[in-house]
Amino acid sequence: MVIKVERIYEDKAQNDGVRVLVDRVWPRGVSKENANLDEWMKNIGPSTELRKWFGHDPDKFEDFKKKYIDELKNNKEQHDELKVLEGIINDARKDVILLYSAKDEEHNQAVVLQEYLKEQGYK
Repeated sequence: MVIKVERIYEDKAQNDGVRVLVDRVWPRGVSKENANLDEWMKNIGPSTELRKWFGHDPDKFEDFKKKYIDELKNNKEQHDELKVLEGIINDARKDVILLYSAKDEEHNQAVVLQEYLKEQGYK
């Protein structure tokens, strides 16, 4: 079992894995019927304030990572949702795909979340 990161706009492959949207805001142009989600964990996404501050500016990414991880550890709503995600990962019999809608594939919250989970011992 591996934790992967993908844009929600990419087509779902057969046996793709458990698909979890980790955006606080629903992605534009994607209907809930066609999203092919197993879970939408909007409360695990960065706070509105942090998301707006970051604005997907690559120059702010390192600071964004620190601030987002701090939110995951210390904001009750996000921390509780993180524990639910960890349970999903532990129960999964196939890969877990963290979905996001940002255009930037390197500088987004799903990448930070994947890295954080790997540091916690998940693959």
